[in-house]
Amino acid sequence: MTRKRAGLVALFGAALLALAVEPAAAAQIQDSTTDSLIWGLNMNLLYVAIPITVLVEGILIYTVWRFRNQEEALPTQENRRLEVTWTIATAIILLFVGVASYQVMASPYVTAEAGDQAALQEQDTELITVEAQRYGWTFYYNESSWDGQAEVTTRTDLKIPANQDVAFRVTSRDWLHAFHVPGLGLKSDAFPGQYNRLRTNAGNTGTYQLYCAEYCGSGHSQMLGTVEVVPQDEYEDWLAEQKSGGDSEGSSE
Repeated sequence: MTRKRAGLVALFGAALLALAVEPAAAAQIQDSTTDSLIWGLNMNLLYVAIPITVLVEGILIYTVWRFRNQEEALPTQENRRLEVTWTIATAIILLFVGVASYQVMASPYVTAEAGDQAALQEQDTELITVEAQRYGWTFYYNESSWDGQAEVTTRTDLKIPANQDVAFRVTSRDWLHAFHVPGLGLKSDAFPGQYNRLRTNAGNTGTYQLYCAEYCGSGHSQMLGTVEVVPQDEYEDWLAEQKSGGDSEGSSE
């Protein structure tokens, strides 16, 4: 392999590794940290996939056109430099995909760790239990909710604070459902008697669509809800109002 070719391969590898580190080094909150990380990984993989696709298709089109009048296929000659080049390039691409994917999949905002309640409280994390049932949603708020003693409960509509970590426990009262909020990058199966965990930090206020992403029966298409992201002070005022109102179901039912 010539020095020039080796230099090009090394430069290509460095560029891929730089892109792989980008999601962790410069994660900017969009709609949520989860959404930002997932889309960042998706775009970085596209940076690799699109050039490779164009290159392969270009070679295929050239080959078909170049040898369109060839009556009989001829064996190709061995080219060690070419073999070494594409072996190294493949290794670099796989290394890039591995590093980029690991940094995103290892993030607690994408693959939430169970953790204990005390540790989550120390991290100033809002704890919410999401319970699915035929054909709707029930949400239990506050740190005590994970002890089965929620002070505030709403149905259908979920409210969370902006710019604060929020941890969800997702479960089901009857059979299989799936909690899905595409705008925030959140999705988790809901199993009876089990808890799946999600974690996010919403950066933008607004209302996001919530629905069940697992066919669960005749009322599946109507199993809708909303997730409203509000400023921290407004969220705290809302919680206090719900607690003092004496009606644990709140006004979101």
